[in-house]
Amino acid sequence: MAVRRLAEVQPDHFDFTPQNRQWVDKQIKKYPPGRQASAVMALLRRAQVQHGGWLPKPAIDRVAEILDLPPIRVLEIATFYTMYNLAPVGKFFIQFCGTTPCVLRGADGIRKVLEERVGPQNHVTADGNFSWLEVECLGACCNAPMVQINDDYYEDLTPENFTTLLDDLAAGREVRKGSQTGRLTSEPVGGLTSLTTYYGTDGRTDTFETNRRPDGAAVLAAANDDPAADAAEGLRPSSGDAAGERATQDQAGGDLGPGGSKGQRDLGTARPAGSIDDTGTRTDDPVGTDQAESSAVHNPDAQGASERQGDPPPSPAGAKRRRPKSAPSEKPEG
Repeated sequence: MAVRRLAEVQPDHFDFTPQNRQWVDKQIKKYPPGRQASAVMALLRRAQVQHGGWLPKPAIDRVAEILDLPPIRVLEIATFYTMYNLAPVGKFFIQFCGTTPCVLRGADGIRKVLEERVGPQNHVTADGNFSWLEVECLGACCNAPMVQINDDYYEDLTPENFTTLLDDLAAGREVRKGSQTGRLTSEPVGGLTSLTTYYGTDGRTDTFETNRRPDGAAVLAAANDDPAADAAEGLRPSSGDAAGERATQDQAGGDLGPGGSKGQRDLGTARPAGSIDDTGTRTDDPVGTDQAESSAVHNPDAQGASERQGDPPPSPAGAKRRRPKSAPSEKPEG
């Protein structure tokens, strides 16, 4: 990492405004006594914003004084993290991503625009509007190439639309944040190829923030007949639709075994026949008729364990005794 140094020209004094000082005191109270140093990064950030986007030496010293820290400790933090600008920046501070994904998508063309329009890195234009700096990956690789201007991302850049963006910012015109080509979030460039029911049949229209579809089985049936109806109506299924579908399944749950379709989802209501209420424990013989072990377990009596391991008790009256299968007889030779 390049050595980061403070600007040669520094103001004589810095202090927080009354409003920002109230904010500072509130941040410090978030931490227990003796742990106020944990607020150092938040305070440095606030000082930078107050001072027009960069952090002077008097501001670093003032933060150290407020937090009762040695000034060198705060200076170490300010010079380590690139989120703190140690020299003046333009009104629109451009952080240009020059890592591999952006370069593969044409970031070199964006760099050329910056060099021609703004100048070299860390140079502020004569009107004070722009300065730029190359930074590491900003995490918007799907929409590369991109830049961060102040606190906002501008993505899907080309030399043409980036030049227009800079012109609009300089003129004070409203600009579009995010993708500069009109695509939504990180969708495919050509629009959605699947799940178009939720966005529209054109794969581009966002309908998530529009009115929700009314509840009811009739609407569900219409949507099943024509999946494109969601896009035509500009609506999306609501949670009530899912509840209606579950109710329909529960009504037809007789063929799904004990408990119906609801029993399939809630095991607590799907108990086997002959079970004890609220336990699911079987009261009949789970092993088999006339099995000694089953009888001993499910019909305990005063008989000791050693006695139970002896001869099995007699079978109930009328029960048929099972005859063990005899081993297959060997055919005589010859």
